[in-house]
Amino acid sequence: MIRFEDVSVTYEGAGEPAVRGVDFEVPEGELVLLVGPSGVGKSTVLGAVSGLVPHFTGGTLRGRVTVAGRDTRTHQPRELADVVGTVGQDPLAHFVTDTVEEELAYGMESLGLAPEVMRRRVEETLDLLGLADLRDRPIATLSGGQRQRVAIGSVLTPHPRVLVLDEPTSALDPAAAEEVLAVLQRLVHDLGTTVLLAEHRLERVIQYADRVVLLPAPGAAPRYGDPAEVMAVSPVYPPVVGLGRLAGWSPLPLTVRDARRRASALRDRLGGPRQPHGEEPPTTPDSPATDSPATEPPAGRPLRSGQSGSDSLSSEPNDPNGSDTPPTQPTASAPAATPKTPPTPLPSPRRRLFRRANAEPLDHPAPARHSGPAFPAGGPPHTTAAPPPEPGTPAHTPTPEAPPALPSPRRRLFRRNSAPLVPSSAAPRVAEVRGLGVRRGPITALRHVDLGVARGETVALMGRNGAGKSTLLGSLVGLVEPTAGSVRVGGAVPHRTPPRELVRRVGLVPQEPRDLLYADTVAAECTAADRDAGAEPGTCRALVSELLPGITDGTHPRDLSEGQRLALALALVLTARPPLLLLDEPTRGLDYAAKARLVAVLRALAAEGHAIVLATHDVELAAEIAHRVVLLADGEVIADGPTAEIVISSPSFAPQVTKILAPQRWLTVAEVREALA
Repeated sequence: MIRFEDVSVTYEGAGEPAVRGVDFEVPEGELVLLVGPSGVGKSTVLGAVSGLVPHFTGGTLRGRVTVAGRDTRTHQPRELADVVGTVGQDPLAHFVTDTVEEELAYGMESLGLAPEVMRRRVEETLDLLGLADLRDRPIATLSGGQRQRVAIGSVLTPHPRVLVLDEPTSALDPAAAEEVLAVLQRLVHDLGTTVLLAEHRLERVIQYADRVVLLPAPGAAPRYGDPAEVMAVSPVYPPVVGLGRLAGWSPLPLTVRDARRRASALRDRLGGPRQPHGEEPPTTPDSPATDSPATEPPAGRPLRSGQSGSDSLSSEPNDPNGSDTPPTQPTASAPAATPKTPPTPLPSPRRRLFRRANAEPLDHPAPARHSGPAFPAGGPPHTTAAPPPEPGTPAHTPTPEAPPALPSPRRRLFRRNSAPLVPSSAAPRVAEVRGLGVRRGPITALRHVDLGVARGETVALMGRNGAGKSTLLGSLVGLVEPTAGSVRVGGAVPHRTPPRELVRRVGLVPQEPRDLLYADTVAAECTAADRDAGAEPGTCRALVSELLPGITDGTHPRDLSEGQRLALALALVLTARPPLLLLDEPTRGLDYAAKARLVAVLRALAAEGHAIVLATHDVELAAEIAHRVVLLADGEVIADGPTAEIVISSPSFAPQVTKILAPQRWLTVAEVREALA
């Protein structure tokens, strides 16, 4: 179905080919996984299948690429659209329309399919990908993971014979990723669809692959073969393969089930059940006490201008529906009252698009979901008065709110008892959130959130897409104004603090790293970051070299891969070494080596006393670095505790090593290697 014949691609101005000597074939009805470190040309190979390389990107393609017998050199991307469906790394660059359902129908409209066929396929895709509740939502209000599911759905509806996917699960929570991959497997097995897929989180996808294509280094010839054979020599591999290499298993296991069957001897070598060892978290009211005091961080230095406060970090508009993407700037104060019943909406374009003649109304808008305080049995939770404002902080004027709605039975049943927040002398708090609520019209994005972050502590925010993780980060950096409760960072109220003062306290790396990149070269970005942060010249460049070595000073940020752009944006923010560092999906697009370098940098910052809060779906990262894990669902904190305690008890968020060696309590391959040494 797909055939590469000695293909090389050289971009304009580049001294060496991005890829060289690519020669392999993907048979019809197989799922082939493309792997390799960041920047080796995986996106270039995928682009050559759809014709985007070189017709859209420019450059010179030597050799031949054929898809269903069509030569991509002589066929424009539009002439391949009926055969190939493509989802790139950046879902925002993929969208054409404004709402979810319109986007799902757009590809079929372009192909001239009948309205009744379009309607049926849209409904099937909404159900397959769990998008039914989002059908009328504006795409701009969706979280990163929700956007990724919409992008995948938009290429599934035309039923292409070939799917080309570039990191399709990078922004998805574990459950959503499994659903998407299960859909792809059904398409391959039941319909004979051919899938070429690139992904860095191999622990999610390796077991689904029929074959693996390894690009070991930039310009190096690829290796093609059986997944287990390729993983044995690959420089990038998932934890289950890493554990198999450490234990000397042959052939290497690719699934947790296969590894568990061989793990008895390894468990015996490791001994009985144990508590994971490692760095102890600092003492906080929300975490176990330790005997060692936290280290004071160095004095904060200003970040580059425009990274937080009222300045925009993201090009996305405010989310009126409680999505997981923070708005661009603080909202105006809340209205005096929220209508109990939303106004009846006008007929959506979908209804006009799919409406048959003399048809009955399709469906009615769902009633507004009740929101408001919910109390446990025995009365309202204990509340603690907020501390007085810092000198110079504008006085807070309470915003009148709508009368509270009655709590639902689920909220009464599962409500966590709120405990008073007691200051800790051992580890002063860098950030403190009390009873935080964020509401947009009838939708509540966050409710009754209590969170404290101490110096030197690393906290991982986890939960399904749209749970409120990015909204919570936005509240900490002043991009989201609370409608209830209080937020303080370094004693200041973020959304009321001038940006020039706030950037000395907190820095945010957003989901879209391009929002921080505006210069023409990497060198210019680093120079600006050093100047804005008041750091020594070369500080930012050293961080870039540490996170992703091999990036030259003259490289344009737009020419970097998604993972490389993320590393550059992270280096820009880390240049100022803010006391509180917030990261939203920091490992999206990073390979395992780059993630290990990121972990080393974050551990060093935490050891110096910096507090780190990261929102992530990467369970392996949380197991590696987090002292605490906070689970969010529907805008509420449903679990908050030590990492081992939270992730080991969760089938969705447990890392691979934990699942393989259960009931022993191991989290990472590094822990096992150290114990066996």
